Amino acid sequence: MSDTLNLPAETRERAGKGASRALRRDGRVPAVVYGGNEEPIAIHVEEKELTRQLMTGHFFNSIVEVEVGGKKLRTQPKDVAFHPVNDRPLHVDFLRLGANATVHVNVPVVFANEEASPGLKRGGVLNVVRHDLELVCDADKIPHEVSIDVTGFDVGESIHISHVKLPKGVASAITDRDFTIATIAAPSALKSAEGDTTKDEAE
Repeated sequence: MSDTLNLPAETRERAGKGASRALRRDGRVPAVVYGGNEEPIAIHVEEKELTRQLMTGHFFNSIVEVEVGGKKLRTQPKDVAFHPVNDRPLHVDFLRLGANATVHVNVPVVFANEEASPGLKRGGVLNVVRHDLELVCDADKIPHEVSIDVTGFDVGESIHISHVKLPKGVASAITDRDFTIATIAAPSALKSAEGDTTKDEAE
C-alpha cells in the first residue's frame, strides 16, 4: 500500500496573483485544501519539499497529511499546475478526505512471470496498452502498483482486466467493459517468415 506523506504548510493571509508571485519568490507554492463539506483553506508549502515528494513517482497515489496550524489534514493530491517553461510547481489542489473515504487513483501496472509465457519465450513482444489502471479503493488501501501474471499467455492473446487479481478492497473504476491491458505480439522474425516475401522475390 502507498505510504502516507507529510507536508508542512502555512495558511495564506492574502489571495491574488501578486501575493502568489511573492510566495513563489520566497520558495513557497500556493495551495488549497477543499472538500469534505468544509470551507476551503488557502495554504502555501515549501517548494523544495513539494518537489521532493513529486519526484517519488507516487505523489498522486498517496495520502498526504498537510500539517497546518498544529492540525493534520488528511488529503489526496488532485492537481498540480506547473510552469510551462521551467516545470516548477505553481499551485496545488488537495482534496480533504473523511474517515472512510473512497478515492479514484491511477496505479501503474507491472508484469510478472514473463518467463512462464509461451508467447514471450518464443520471442513475442509484450505490447502494453495501459501502463496504469484507474482504480477505486479505500484511501488507506491504495496499492503502489498492480502485478499482472502473464503465465500461459501465447502469441496473439490479450490480457484483459478480468485476468487481473486486484487486492482486497480495490476495484476497477471502469466496469462497463473487459478492457485490454496488454497483448502478446508476434516476434518480427516470425512475421517476416510468414508474410514478408519481398526479399525472396527480389532475389
